[in-house]
Amino acid sequence: MFKISKYVIYDILRNKVVVAYTTFLLIVSMSLFQMEENSSKAVLSLLNIVLIVVPLVSMVFSTIHWYNSYEFIELILTQPISRKKVLWSEYTGISSSLVTAFLIGVGLPVVIYNFNSTGLALILVGSLLTLVFTSIAFLASVKSKDKARGIGTALLLWFYFALIYDGLVLTILFAFSDCPMEKITLLLSSLNPIDLGRIYRILQMDVSALMGYTGATYKDFFGSSMGLLYTLGIMVIWIAVPVLLAVRSFNKKDL
Repeated sequence: MFKISKYVIYDILRNKVVVAYTTFLLIVSMSLFQMEENSSKAVLSLLNIVLIVVPLVSMVFSTIHWYNSYEFIELILTQPISRKKVLWSEYTGISSSLVTAFLIGVGLPVVIYNFNSTGLALILVGSLLTLVFTSIAFLASVKSKDKARGIGTALLLWFYFALIYDGLVLTILFAFSDCPMEKITLLLSSLNPIDLGRIYRILQMDVSALMGYTGATYKDFFGSSMGLLYTLGIMVIWIAVPVLLAVRSFNKKDL
């Protein structure tokens, strides 16, 4: 399992797409920190980019790499090695490579210019989102044999989590605006890893006052150690469930 993961990591880190992804993140991060006198504002601007780009690249790249590696996977499965180990090796290799790219592209500038709790929160959120959406991409890829359909499914899922879901939540909040919705909003946010990461990251900054009573309520929760554990727990569930479902489906799949 370790040998397969090592090969996948070595192969991906030389991939031109990953190099371009790392370079893009590095240039954007350095540019924002250079242009903004206040490093906290630069981190907030960087967060908006991370919440869109990281899930998109993680989904699309993981899906394409899975289909491009399908013949290699079939070759490995002719050896005495279980499907479960092969899929876990692929997931470990791809997710580790993408996290490494993110840490170089975003983590390095953040450590240089804004090494504090807010900067570390951004690094944590970006890394977790990489793992989450790589996991979701694996489930979408395993479920579909057709490459075009798999990539289309990945793009639709990204579009849903990044854009459509927020509209649905706002509609619900508007329809029930007369009711106390703090706990419901927290639950709804937990159903979208992008929203959960955004709320956790923003509330590490001194902007909760701009969000009124709801912001103060979230600040009390997410600003505590319990809030961190809750965020990590939900993110771990988002990472584990799709990849475990992918393993289960892959074990039953007719290659």
